[in-house]
Amino acid sequence: MRFDLDRRSLLRSGAIAGSTGLLLMAARAAGLSGAPLFTLGVASGEPTPDGMVLWTRLAPLPLEADGGMPARAVPVRWEIAEDPGFRHIAAHGTELAEPAWAHSVHAEVRGLRADRPYWYRFIASGQASPVARTRTAPAHDQLVDKLRLCFGSCQKYEAGNYAAHRLIAAEEPDLILFLGDYIYENGPQQDVRIHLNPEPFDVPGYRVRYASYKLDPLLQAAHHAAPWAVIPDDHEVANDYADTLDEHNGDPAAFLRRRAAAYQAYWEHMPLRRANRPNGAMMQLYRTLKWGRLAEFQLLDDRQYRSGHPCQPPELLAQHRDYRSIVQDCAERHDPMRSALGMPQERWLRGAFEASQAQWNLLGQQTLMADCPRLNPAHPDTGPDLYTVDNWGGYPATRERILRHWRDRRIANPLVLSGDIHAFAAADLLDPDRPEAPPLASEFVGGAITSKNHDPLFKRSTGRAHGFRYAENEVRGYASATLTPQQCTVRFVGLDNPADPRSGARDLATLTVRSGQRGIES
Repeated sequence: MRFDLDRRSLLRSGAIAGSTGLLLMAARAAGLSGAPLFTLGVASGEPTPDGMVLWTRLAPLPLEADGGMPARAVPVRWEIAEDPGFRHIAAHGTELAEPAWAHSVHAEVRGLRADRPYWYRFIASGQASPVARTRTAPAHDQLVDKLRLCFGSCQKYEAGNYAAHRLIAAEEPDLILFLGDYIYENGPQQDVRIHLNPEPFDVPGYRVRYASYKLDPLLQAAHHAAPWAVIPDDHEVANDYADTLDEHNGDPAAFLRRRAAAYQAYWEHMPLRRANRPNGAMMQLYRTLKWGRLAEFQLLDDRQYRSGHPCQPPELLAQHRDYRSIVQDCAERHDPMRSALGMPQERWLRGAFEASQAQWNLLGQQTLMADCPRLNPAHPDTGPDLYTVDNWGGYPATRERILRHWRDRRIANPLVLSGDIHAFAAADLLDPDRPEAPPLASEFVGGAITSKNHDPLFKRSTGRAHGFRYAENEVRGYASATLTPQQCTVRFVGLDNPADPRSGARDLATLTVRSGQRGIES
């Protein structure tokens, strides 16, 4: 399958700029001979004390479903060095880039020294990839002075350029967390840019969609700056999906075929381990990432196993009509048998928190966890309140089980890092049994890289919700956090103009949580 676009369309869209666009057009004219193989850049992720995953994908013609590659495996050498000049190579190896997995490479490196930077590259068919920086995590029992972390989500290609990624790369953090919506699946809708292929439903379509995003040089720069830990939300598959149902309440079997295609393309384009490689429509994504004795991250999957959306008129499912994302309250919403995560993942999460020896315990997940009833736009002053059921508002029993576990097991310094809502927010998470008691944890939502939030009542809703300390939905950007044994400080970084790849930025807010003292400082 080919998705041909003329040179003018490509350059106008901003997807391929300058010399890269000329190289790709030359490759199409001349065939594969001498074509650049590493058009999608390189990436690293999943750092451990002795290694990480190194990723690339060979794609001389990235906007074709097969990347312009032959239907055969290609050997790819990887090298990792202690210096950017590769004078001291610490490890090397060879992986086979296979056509069944889009000629992607996921090299799982081991045997390195803990808690230090490294530089890596790939070599295939006589070509070398860009050199990028990564690092190992500290040893599990190591006392760590500081962790510098950037986190964000929701980078709709059409809604802006990636100035946020330029700024993230400039920070040179130790770790980058991406909390979902790496791509958006909608068909082309002209905005700042435009998607380069129709809405994807199969593996070829999702591959082209990922390629069009990953061709962006600023996104590549952020991948080249530090290791990433990634989790998907809904748009990597389809808007607001829940387990086997899409937002249209369509045929579950057809949706699972689409989900399988989307999961395959996600794994092909992310620095994930072989253990995360999907098996059809199933993909193991929830996991733990440790950063010495300072911090431990539990990364969740709140899409694949969740119960269906509550409070829905029964005829919507029977007639395959769109679900309602905002509803009035109902008994089903509070049903303790319902789960945002599925009961097996909930049990795993409790066990992971109980086993943690870290000073800070961070929950990396996709959607707003804090309780935030929405103002009724028809009666904003009198109600009744409405609830968004695609986030934790649809699953309060799961949220309450997690909060009670943190309280009863005295989990050290729990923090929640979130995405999805296209806004910055900070909230203290309250005891569900004693809301007047000190907070049990704090949540930080790190804005949106480009995606927009048009809710005119967002600030009023959060302003009257218990526990919210900050909310901003009119500015795009990302969050930068510094963890030390004494405190966690989070900066919300807002872009001046998300349409401008050279945009400046400003700090919108700086918020601090002290170790051992629950709640965001005033």
